[in-house]
Amino acid sequence: MPNAPVLTVTLDGPAGVGKSSVASRLAGELGIAFLDTGAMFRAAAYTLGEGAWDWTQGILQQKLGDFDFTLRGSGADTELLLNGQPLPEEIRSERTGLWASQLAVVPSVRAYMKMAQIFLGQTTSLVAEGRDMGTVVFPGAQFKFFLDADPAERARRRCRQLESQGKPADYEAVLAAIILRDDQDRNRSIAPMKPAPGAVVVDTTLSTEDEVLAQVLRVVRGQA
Repeated sequence: MPNAPVLTVTLDGPAGVGKSSVASRLAGELGIAFLDTGAMFRAAAYTLGEGAWDWTQGILQQKLGDFDFTLRGSGADTELLLNGQPLPEEIRSERTGLWASQLAVVPSVRAYMKMAQIFLGQTTSLVAEGRDMGTVVFPGAQFKFFLDADPAERARRRCRQLESQGKPADYEAVLAAIILRDDQDRNRSIAPMKPAPGAVVVDTTLSTEDEVLAQVLRVVRGQA
């Protein structure tokens, strides 16, 4: 029997908007893999270290050439592995997030990540979450979404998340980091963050995660 066609769903949007949670649950509902592309940039930033974005293109290309990203599992159980190893929890820190945003504007890094993400999506049905999935990496995706929310609400969500993990949560610092990250992502010269043509824009400011997931599922299942 012929193989089933590959299904690709993209969810783009700024930091703290709930993309990862919605994308993970959506992948679970659809029974396919969840690709956290932000984690790929964070993993690279964490592994390479602070200031890597100032390295020469040649050195970066050499370092990235040693990276091998793979996916294992589906839905919330999907694991993104770097060189066969699970990613450390430290990649989720605010500091690493800012490093990742700096690294994300470097041409050689973006070129490598795009190639790695396309490779993962060629034979695997997946929900891809990031900032330019629908515009750059998977422009041919069957379904595209752009999630957004007010920065203040995103900062509150991030603080609640940190508190639930027993970590210190400075609201003003988190809000400042989100605003800075938004400015970097929306105004960068290479692949600025914006809704893809034909994407369904979902404002999550006043919606629960369950409500956002239900809205996205209705579209994918042809019920909207």
